[in-house]
Amino acid sequence: MLERFKVPDDIAIRVKADDMRATVENLFKSLGMPEQDAVQAADVLIYADIRGIDSHGVSNMTRAYVAGFQSGYYNPTPERKIARDTGAAITIDCDRGLGLAMCPPLMDLAIERARQHGICVAIAFNAGHYGPSAYYAHRALAHNMIGMSMTTGGVHVVPTHGAEPLLGLNPIGIAVPSNNEVPYIFDASMSSLALNKIRLLKRLGGEVAPGWVTEADGTPKMDAGPVPDNFMMLPLGGTRDIGSHKGMGLMMLVEVLTSVLAGTGAGPDRRADSAHYFMAYNIEAFTELELFKDDMDSYLKRLRESQTAPGEDRVVYPGMLEHEDAIDRTENGIPYHPEVIDWFKSTCEELQVSHLLDAYQ
Repeated sequence: MLERFKVPDDIAIRVKADDMRATVENLFKSLGMPEQDAVQAADVLIYADIRGIDSHGVSNMTRAYVAGFQSGYYNPTPERKIARDTGAAITIDCDRGLGLAMCPPLMDLAIERARQHGICVAIAFNAGHYGPSAYYAHRALAHNMIGMSMTTGGVHVVPTHGAEPLLGLNPIGIAVPSNNEVPYIFDASMSSLALNKIRLLKRLGGEVAPGWVTEADGTPKMDAGPVPDNFMMLPLGGTRDIGSHKGMGLMMLVEVLTSVLAGTGAGPDRRADSAHYFMAYNIEAFTELELFKDDMDSYLKRLRESQTAPGEDRVVYPGMLEHEDAIDRTENGIPYHPEVIDWFKSTCEELQVSHLLDAYQ
């Protein structure tokens, strides 16, 4: 994550992961979630925070989930229902449950079916927000498989040359096992950047970069400056001249493989909540596992040790910086903005929920 999105060290409050995890679990349970679901949902958020994916951790997302349960938007006690099942392809209705809790078992199901079929895709619909795509893809690594996950994000993105938000943010997550090198783990929105990072910028008083957002009338904002009022997101690439048509095409692909394939419409015409996609590749169905992992090591090392451009210290590939953040934050605590800690304390007090944050000022 770019430095502009991070909480400055001089104001950051470092919190032990287990203390924040317990606090979030208690909040979810107070909102009616069964303990197992609360534990699972908190795990997704803490994964994001540990690996430096602050846009999808507790800072931005917990307050949205609390509001969603309080308004009745999310069902705290949903039941998964299989809509279609042909072995290597499964479609599941998630009964308006929060994706953080409903979806990890679906990725695990795809992994288990991939043992039998070589590959498996599970699609979930009528499901709430599921957090960082990488979390689900990452689950495949322990099984020596390639994991992939996609989701329909909020419809906040204008098409190339457009002035109306018709496209979802639609991130993609991919995880690939290796032997000795840090695994390749990719997670990115197909918009110019994740909308949640704009929320981080606002909290920090930062500026948007050229090509991230539009002005209110849809004109791409091509100079750095404060976040405009009534902005919309641009596709990955920003403008046609620098590749926004590619980002738009990828967003449409994600929409087709999630919401449309689940039979629930697309973009602003979706007929259900978010749709999510989980895929597992059993490497041994395609080639020798150790050969594959050795080849990945060679590839990743070649990238990591490659020549740098003038002024640059090193080349990194997806997963390296998150791995380094995980080492730091596991040892030294997760850095949160003081406003985030204040929100947790006041919300826990309001909901009469016990927490472990009094020691953090």
